[in-house]
Amino acid sequence: MPTPQLLIGLYTEGPTDIRFLESIVKRTFEKICFDECSKSVQVSDIFPIKITKSSFIEDVINASRQGADNFGIIILCVHADADDSSDKGVYQNKITPALSAIENAEDEGICKIIVPVIPVRMTEAWMLADKALLKKEIGTNKTDQELDIYRAPEQYADPKATIEEAIRIAQQERTRRHRNKLMIADIYLSIGQSISIDKLKQIPSYIKFQENIRIAFRKLNYLH
Repeated sequence: MPTPQLLIGLYTEGPTDIRFLESIVKRTFEKICFDECSKSVQVSDIFPIKITKSSFIEDVINASRQGADNFGIIILCVHADADDSSDKGVYQNKITPALSAIENAEDEGICKIIVPVIPVRMTEAWMLADKALLKKEIGTNKTDQELDIYRAPEQYADPKATIEEAIRIAQQERTRRHRNKLMIADIYLSIGQSISIDKLKQIPSYIKFQENIRIAFRKLNYLH
């Protein structure tokens, strides 16, 4: 009997989120499949879903429909930044209403298994899970304290600005001639592909993402 193929869509708030999250989402699903699933399941490539945006709920419905129509996805990962110190607000105002709308949709041609991906504050907090990797990517030997990246990732009110400032500080140690004008946009893909799952597991919102995957797997009877 052939191994079931797990076709997964990924809908994000923006293009940089896709670059960072695509590899992380795939590797997280693969690890849970390998370590915990009761049957053999193969994770296919992650399919980024791009739509014309309107309201969040409509966007999730449209992404679910397009993912099912174009790629045959059976799970849709939906990303939204918490933009706060907890995910309570984004669940109350976005995720829970969207899940309800999907569940009650009469359209059978949509993907109804949704996995929320909700970084606390914003996606960039997850980039701070591996400080050594971040420093390697921005090309500096300065300490975490010198770069002001020494705190826990989700303690920063604006992790994107924190990383941008760390890049600026790192650039200062180079001569003007050798500065390459590195920008945060240049490192989303490489960090997303390289950061380890073990490092991400230090972050509470990532652990919740893992649990959301397990909930989806139980609905598919892949996990008990």
